[in-house]
Amino acid sequence: MCGIVGYIGPKNALNVLMHGIKRLEYRGYDSSGIAFFENGSLRCEKAVGKIAMLEEKLSGNVCISHAGIVHTRWATHGTPTFENAHPHFDCHNEIAVVHNGIIENYDYLKLKLQQNGHTFRSQTDTEVLAHLIEEHYRDNLETAVMEALKKVEGTYGLAAISSKDPEKIVAARNGSPLILGIGDHEYFITSDVSASLEHTREVMYLDDNEIAILTPEGYKTKTIQNIPTYKKTEEVLWNIDMIEKGGYKHFMLKEIHEQPQALLNLMRGRVDGNHGPIKLGGLINREKELLEAKRIIIIACGTSWHAGLVGEYMLEELVRLPVEVEYASEFRYRNPIIEKNTIVIAISQSGETADTLAAMRQAKGKGAAMLSICNVVGSSIAREAGSGIYLHIGPEIGVASTKAFTAQIAAFYLFSLYLLLLKNKDYAIPPEMISAIRTIPDKIQTILDREKEIGEIAKIYKDTNHALYLGRGFNYPVALEGALKLKEISYIHAEGYPAAEMKHGPIALIDKNMPVIFIATKDSTYGKILNNIEEVKSRGGKVIAIATEGDRKITEKVDHVFHIPETSGVLIPILSVIPLQLLAYHMAVLRGCDVDKPRNLAKSVTVE
Repeated sequence: MCGIVGYIGPKNALNVLMHGIKRLEYRGYDSSGIAFFENGSLRCEKAVGKIAMLEEKLSGNVCISHAGIVHTRWATHGTPTFENAHPHFDCHNEIAVVHNGIIENYDYLKLKLQQNGHTFRSQTDTEVLAHLIEEHYRDNLETAVMEALKKVEGTYGLAAISSKDPEKIVAARNGSPLILGIGDHEYFITSDVSASLEHTREVMYLDDNEIAILTPEGYKTKTIQNIPTYKKTEEVLWNIDMIEKGGYKHFMLKEIHEQPQALLNLMRGRVDGNHGPIKLGGLINREKELLEAKRIIIIACGTSWHAGLVGEYMLEELVRLPVEVEYASEFRYRNPIIEKNTIVIAISQSGETADTLAAMRQAKGKGAAMLSICNVVGSSIAREAGSGIYLHIGPEIGVASTKAFTAQIAAFYLFSLYLLLLKNKDYAIPPEMISAIRTIPDKIQTILDREKEIGEIAKIYKDTNHALYLGRGFNYPVALEGALKLKEISYIHAEGYPAAEMKHGPIALIDKNMPVIFIATKDSTYGKILNNIEEVKSRGGKVIAIATEGDRKITEKVDHVFHIPETSGVLIPILSVIPLQLLAYHMAVLRGCDVDKPRNLAKSVTVE
């Protein structure tokens, strides 16, 4: 959430900054603002609403500036207003700051600064930073930033510029991601690599309590205690085409259709032969802990939590290890019991989810061995864990996660097989278990080829206000995920439940206006699901069923049915979720919703 782009170099900074911040629109925001050097002074423009409003204010600008910062804000402290939009300034408009994160002691700092004569213009916690830097400014900007940050409690990813120390950007990170991009005599500071990807693939990930100083001559990094740091550059493996829509109307639709290729990319080099081995190079240095593991705790938020729930069922079914799945936002504020031989797995598409990162650190402090399942190489969670599984599915731009969910489930399947082989040296994986995952991409494609059928169902129910999603066993997490997708992008109230729990309350909601979506694939609970469907139909409810290919019996019992290919029971969520992703997408489009930028949501939640 929120976006930061800073640039210093030979190009026109305004063009680079505005193009970069538009790459970050998917992260979610309510206002935007830019600050740059103009004739020795700082010029600032802000706008509430879309970035197009900011562009309009800059239209006709003839200034050629070679350094500046730009920001998209997602409100935490203070409503979305012009005054609360970033950048924020000191008393004399000589220091400009953009900031992601939350300054927890800002009330105390603000009072002290006001007592020293500082005047505030906004309701934000960020403005404290600008005045605090002003308070400590003596000779140069980086020293003032370092001294100011020693007083700050909370999280930040920030960039600052000053007319008193021109042609310099100072950036700092603590808990909120910042990336230093290194181009050809030009330098970038961004909260997401996509903002600078068309200029450079060479990046450095700032660590907590670290600052970067960018000038036209180069860059340097140090701690806020003024100790130089020496970092290696990393190459971003994505290319610019991967962050374009590629002819699709929305990023979400593109990413839904990318799932066959995404899973092929995830499996490449990891599945060898018909009986294994399963190669997960990111786990090699954790084999001892995995062998001795007696318990696994999975921590995640949102869609990743749903994938973790599927992972729990897989690991218990295939490996017979006890597994618990925890919301990271709750786990971090408890005093969880971490016993010896406990493995904690953190799941996050972005690798920057603040609650998950904090929960990891708590578990690590209690002695747990850490692993991660992430998509972004070099992300904070991946680095904190030190070991894990990268998804390698390319960037996911749409706020509503789709391909990351199915990839996370596939990663858990490979992890389960890897553990089986690790714990049982003489075990040979049955060839059908390898075939099951290898054939999944083609089976997803057969579902995507019938997207029009889902679109027709969406037309019927686009005006509904409520929906219920029901599933059992491996399909219960799919019910949760299907309901979340509908809520996220079409603003229809939806809830997911285990189908058997319908009688314990939700059945009271069912009437002719309430569509009920059953994930009713052929498994050990199929007969029970049919009974649940009868209960809904007897109360006048409309039933949409996701069923197994060839199942004609269910067609007689429901209003609409969408058949999916048969597969292994533990992998069925990868297939059964696809029509639910498409249903949510088409409902949102028909309702005129902004699919890729749903209201109030951000792609990566980097604050509490």
